[in-house]
Amino acid sequence: MIARLDGVLIERDPPHLTVDCNGVGYDVVVSAYTLAGLPADGERVTLRIFTHALESKLTLFGFLELQERTLFDLLITVKNVGPSTAIAILSGSSPRDMAALIAREDLVGLTRIKGVGKKTAELLVVELHEKCEELMLRWDADGNLRPAGITVGAARPLRRGKSSGNPMVDEVRGALVGMGWSPNEAEAAVVDLAVTAEATIEGLLRQALRSMPR
Repeated sequence: MIARLDGVLIERDPPHLTVDCNGVGYDVVVSAYTLAGLPADGERVTLRIFTHALESKLTLFGFLELQERTLFDLLITVKNVGPSTAIAILSGSSPRDMAALIAREDLVGLTRIKGVGKKTAELLVVELHEKCEELMLRWDADGNLRPAGITVGAARPLRRGKSSGNPMVDEVRGALVGMGWSPNEAEAAVVDLAVTAEATIEGLLRQALRSMPR
């Protein structure tokens, strides 16, 4: 099973790339998002790989960033969303923006993506919105995954909005802003959150989302 390729980008015919690894050329399928971040032909590239093996065909799907691979792995768990469909969906936006659309259950925004119909959008929301809420909390303000072992509440201070004095509330406010709501809307949603000793950031975010405008 191929999990990573490190070689020279020698050819591109979107959505396909050819990466030369020690004289062997690998055909890799990528999203428009990864395609936009590639170096020039002739330069080295490292791709995270998902290997899709069928009886008569072996297809490699490649990702420059861990964030995109993480979201891809979630997308292919949804009914009727295979690897090719997931790549098409990921071509519609950045991983962070895509996760935000799903987390806030934005069916209209999802159906604007080429290849995403109403039924698929509904399935994405029903099956993934809670997981995407958690992703939004794991990604920092720049869209990078926070290092393993650092809790969300212990992450670096948020750059948007004023501090409430409670780091969990501040994280929820920042996540809401990252999902596309204004700072004022986010502030109104967190002001009455019930922060108990048993509260978690994920639970508080779900509380806040129930009061947000769709």
